[in-house]
Amino acid sequence: MPVVLVAEELSPAGLEVLSGDFELRYVDGADRSALLPALADVDAVLIRSATKIDAEALAAAGRLKVVARAGIGLDNVDVAAATQRGVMVVNAPTSNIVSAAEHAIALLLAVARRVPAANQSLRGGEWKRSKYTGVELVEKTLGVVGLGRIGILVAQRLAAFGMKVLAYDPYVSVARASQLGVTLVDLDELLRRSDAITIHLPKTPETLGLIGAEQLARTKRGVIIVNAARGGLVDEAALAEAVASGQVGGAGIDVFVTEPTTASPLFGLDNVVVTPHLGASTQEAQDKAGLAVARSVRLALQGEFVPDAVNVQAGGVVAEEVRPGLPLAEKLGQLFTGLAGGLAAALTVEVRGEIAAHDVSVLQLAVLKGVFTDVIEEQVTYVNAPLLAKERGVEVALETLEDSPDYRNLVTVRGVLADGTPVSVSGTLVGSRQVEKITAIDGFEVDIRPEDHLAFFRYEDRPGIVGAVGALLGEASINIASAQVSRLEAGGEALMSLSLDDAVAPDILADISKIIGASYARAVSIRTE
Repeated sequence: MPVVLVAEELSPAGLEVLSGDFELRYVDGADRSALLPALADVDAVLIRSATKIDAEALAAAGRLKVVARAGIGLDNVDVAAATQRGVMVVNAPTSNIVSAAEHAIALLLAVARRVPAANQSLRGGEWKRSKYTGVELVEKTLGVVGLGRIGILVAQRLAAFGMKVLAYDPYVSVARASQLGVTLVDLDELLRRSDAITIHLPKTPETLGLIGAEQLARTKRGVIIVNAARGGLVDEAALAEAVASGQVGGAGIDVFVTEPTTASPLFGLDNVVVTPHLGASTQEAQDKAGLAVARSVRLALQGEFVPDAVNVQAGGVVAEEVRPGLPLAEKLGQLFTGLAGGLAAALTVEVRGEIAAHDVSVLQLAVLKGVFTDVIEEQVTYVNAPLLAKERGVEVALETLEDSPDYRNLVTVRGVLADGTPVSVSGTLVGSRQVEKITAIDGFEVDIRPEDHLAFFRYEDRPGIVGAVGALLGEASINIASAQVSRLEAGGEALMSLSLDDAVAPDILADISKIIGASYARAVSIRTE
């Protein structure tokens, strides 16, 4: 009988799913000295946030097949190490989306009607109705920044309040937005027209500080700002100043740059409602999470399809020759999205070389996972990535060719944007150590590693450009780890590829682009699990 180790509290419904066919054991996952020996002969482990499954824990679990996290975040699971050992990682990616959406709406309503401040005043012995006059939502304009699953739920629910809904999301097609009854606009127009703005984006170097002092200054005076997504998407200090000045009428904040925290410039403002990251904190969300991962564990140990597998093809067998290419394929997807800067209408994953003799469909899934990793707020898995592409109207194809003239194996991601612009990126694994290399970008031959922070400039080939870019980055205290210039012909268009120690802020990128006369400038940050 397979053994399932329950390392943290799980809902009774979840335990019921596993009872009978599996031996259930229990341990305090937060107690490292108890956890490690308990992992020795188990087939699956169920955790929440207090148990850390890292390389050491995985090494101690010689029989382990599944790590199941009853929740969304996987910060306490070393997914890369689990993948290397062939251990499936599952979570509950949709368990809290309704709770998160409802909490964002609760914050908006609480701010609009001054509920917390009025409650505190009345409990303090005051009856001051005029002091806490609020505003209605009906016939107001809602701006949704990020139209993923949670953003869509918020938009749908607030449309029922009689609000007109605008959305900013460069990775959602106009047709898809129209189906949802939402008007797509750019960020500047959303800031200018919205009476209330709610943010539903992943936290990436590109989205960090997306709403800062400059953006807040462009909003309607008296706008309400809600952030129940990720800390740091809104500059807390800038928001506090905007609220204090009256530019922002109020704010509802559930997430912070540093968590846990008991100090923020927002805490002293009466018309700001703050909560300690409660988006997923409902009984229903916790029960759904426990039930979802218990079902996934059952399916995995029975060798069946697993809908919420994070790191393998839903439980399917991946050939040993193909498995090393999964991280590279995912990074190529991230790089493609960063280079495209928008939604691809069509996407082709081409696999060439010896591995093309195997089933390489998992590489297509890995590419799609990378493509959408920095696009939506919710977690992207090998299973939901194709659905995300379908929802956004992206046509996806897989091509395989055993012939590979230049490399033993080569993966290329090619796409066409809505305006017809082609984008392509290729990569391979080199040598016995399987070192990841980017080999081509948009037809330019390159030889760079997919490092954390990359920047690319296309410009007319001429003397002095490399020195100018280096000086400008130096002024911004950004160190260049490596640099390469590729060109198709002397005096023609050139591509400069840079590996950097830090991310390039959008304003610095724009300044460099203007000074060197670049036709194209992109900064891309590669994230790994």
